[in-house]
Amino acid sequence: MLTLTSILAMLVANPHAAAADNHAHEHDKEAMIASAASAAPASVTDAATIVDHDGNVLRAGTNGFTCIPESTAMGPMCNDATWNAMLAAFMADEPFKPDGFGVTYMLAGEGDAPGVSNIDPRATEPTEDNDWVKEGPHMMLILPMPRCLRAFRPIPKTRFMSCGRARPMRT
Repeated sequence: MLTLTSILAMLVANPHAAAADNHAHEHDKEAMIASAASAAPASVTDAATIVDHDGNVLRAGTNGFTCIPESTAMGPMCNDATWNAMLAAFMADEPFKPDGFGVTYMLAGEGDAPGVSNIDPRATEPTEDNDWVKEGPHMMLILPMPRCLRAFRPIPKTRFMSCGRARPMRT
């Protein structure tokens, strides 16, 4: 079952690993911008705000997306306002109730980051029972109502979900 914890586990940077600054590109503004821009299609990143890991704006944007470069703890990502609100609530250990749809892009995958726990998003390393994963390119969604998850079903023998039944598009 897809839970908020599962979604967070794929997303949240490990605060302990983030402190270990061993990525040289984290110090180079242009490299950080390029890393952040690799997280989503150009149709998103060209007008997105790009910030460093401390929240300093590297490039101002206009489309409501915020992109973050790869760190030692996670791959690059581009978040809409709903995802940014959820992350802020999570980091402050406050409840979060979405009031709309949210999307984050991580189309560059986890990069050199070690992965995350699908059970404990604050875990710092894999254990036998914390469902550690290292994801390739993916997107994550926040759905405002739990009933929206009913449309998703597991794809047998994979870790992936699909939404309903594939239907041909009308032209």
